[in-house]
Amino acid sequence: MIQLKNLNYGEPLAPYTTYGIGGPADYFFRARNKEDLARAVIEARENGIPYFILGMGANVLFGDKGFRGLVIKNEARAFSFSEQYLTVESGAVVGELIRLTEQKGLSGFEHYAGIPSTIGGALWQNLHFLSPDRSRTVFIEEIFSSAKVLIEDNRVNEAGRNVFNFGYDHSILHERPLVVLEATFCLQWASPAKIKHQSEENLRWRNERHPNQYLSCGSVFKRIEGIGAGRLIEQVGLKGYQIGGIQSSVQHANFLINRGNGTASEVRELIVLIQEKVKKETGHILETEISFVGEF
Repeated sequence: MIQLKNLNYGEPLAPYTTYGIGGPADYFFRARNKEDLARAVIEARENGIPYFILGMGANVLFGDKGFRGLVIKNEARAFSFSEQYLTVESGAVVGELIRLTEQKGLSGFEHYAGIPSTIGGALWQNLHFLSPDRSRTVFIEEIFSSAKVLIEDNRVNEAGRNVFNFGYDHSILHERPLVVLEATFCLQWASPAKIKHQSEENLRWRNERHPNQYLSCGSVFKRIEGIGAGRLIEQVGLKGYQIGGIQSSVQHANFLINRGNGTASEVRELIVLIQEKVKKETGHILETEISFVGEF
């Protein structure tokens, strides 16, 4: 049995996700610091219990039947500054770090304004944002310096950028069960006013183009260079198409929104329909960028 204090049983996961979808977890634990996080993972590993580390609950779809194992809600958020370096625990929320670094006159995080993510989630997917002028994609790897990670044998190692094998929507965390405990970022000095302006511009751009009146997990399909998944969905006539409570947004077709009481099975059904129709009519293969977790 797992020996953790304040362990919850049968905790519904829907309230912890941006989709508002998800059945119960057998075990649920809040990690308040990096020591809690490491302890919870080690407990699960030593007891042979599946585990999942949950941050902001974006970019993830929990099954309607929940998760047979331990869900660890990562709320480890301690941080410290040293010159232009920021060291922060992996449960820290990117939005809060934007505010903190702006006050310090340190630039780098403002590009991700409006993206719901923790540091752990940001490194998992190599968090990225297409600049408002569409000139380039800005990746979190550009400011990443190193991280302390819990490796497979439960030792803590230092891992630099070369270890993380960053790519588009990808990092080493997809390949190995490494757990980021804390990370260090190298930022650039800039005026707080300039940082704030850039943050506001990025946020305005996102709000104008991304639906926010309904629950969603963000973009569902990976971007196809030069085309865009949303345009392909619209091209095959599925923009606005709805199955149960889940709809391809009329504002941005690559967002499958929960209009109320949507289920994970409905999300998956609409995903499959879109993939099949896009492949049949255009020849393009749409890959999902969200994680499917638990029992559906």
